[in-house]
Amino acid sequence: MSRITLNGMRFYAFHGCFAEEQKIGTYFIVDVAFETETSRAQKSDDIADTVSYLDVYHTVKREMMKPSHLLEHVGDRIGEAILNEYPSVENVSVKVSKMNPPLGGQLDSVTVEIIKDRSR
Repeated sequence: MSRITLNGMRFYAFHGCFAEEQKIGTYFIVDVAFETETSRAQKSDDIADTVSYLDVYHTVKREMMKPSHLLEHVGDRIGEAILNEYPSVENVSVKVSKMNPPLGGQLDSVTVEIIKDRSR
């Protein structure tokens, strides 16, 4: 079993509870980590024997382009899509960070982490 991690995927998207956020948008950073069996790929050196992180990136990008009010909803949707599209993934952690959230003070980001396990 191995852990594959995609760090710092940056998207401009339209998630938030305020109308302005849904209209203007902002930057988000997404980190995804998942566990999958890679022993065949380790021996074969063939991408067909593992989960392509390029494909996972495109899954995340597709889900990030669907506006949501809550980061929890975005993270859950990404996690579900990964588990549904890649049957060999055992579990997934999705961190969605909203950069410069409109909270009335100085704050770099706010992050929600969703952890999903196929066995639950």
